[in-house]
Amino acid sequence: MTSGTIFLISIASIGAGVVLGKSLRARIPASQLSQETKEVIRLGAGLLATLAAVVISLMIASAKSSYDAQDAHFRQLAAYLVETDQLLAQYGPGAIEVRKLMRQAVPAAIDRIWREKASGSQDTAFTAISLAEQLHSAIDALSPANDAQRALKARIVQASAEIARTRLLMFADSDTPLLTPFLLILIFWLTVIFTSFSLFAEPNAAVAAAFLVLALSVSSALFLVADLSQPFAGLMQIPKEQLRHTLAPLS
Repeated sequence: MTSGTIFLISIASIGAGVVLGKSLRARIPASQLSQETKEVIRLGAGLLATLAAVVISLMIASAKSSYDAQDAHFRQLAAYLVETDQLLAQYGPGAIEVRKLMRQAVPAAIDRIWREKASGSQDTAFTAISLAEQLHSAIDALSPANDAQRALKARIVQASAEIARTRLLMFADSDTPLLTPFLLILIFWLTVIFTSFSLFAEPNAAVAAAFLVLALSVSSALFLVADLSQPFAGLMQIPKEQLRHTLAPLS
């Protein structure tokens, strides 16, 4: 379920709760809405509001933690790419073909990561693509001519291994999707809360505006949770263009 869909479902459910509360207000006899009854309903709504606030805060914390973990892998991958390219530059002209191959392999690998993570299909996530295999073969094929190049090759091999390991971590650290039953229960709580609000509120323009602002605020919180739980899709996805252009063009 996308973040936009969750936002719309939340708005619609809360709006239905407000309408239901107004309908009940018109149908329930005034004798049944004594002060004691109102107090019981307010206390129950207050309890639900507290539970909903705690649940939403925990959901935001969990989604933010998952997002930050993937963002850290993203930055680590960019750092290893730059390090490997700099080591290859120090190696000398013999590594120029490897550097060219890196500039072909990186955009393809980034597009694959974002495509598979956004779609949720990771059946081929741990299968190396041909460009990656060519890159590793080209690094292994480097023939050092002196001790300095031999030392550099060892560091290049290690850095390229870290690139592969970080890429796998981006898949292994799976995103934290919102569980549909969990989300539906939370939306039900919010609907009940707004139903209780409208049950006792005298309908007027100010109350309607307040309900609208509150509904938008609560629904935007759920939108935020859903969007953060999808680091490779949505409005707040990790920007892949920055990683695609990490390596400067060869002069």
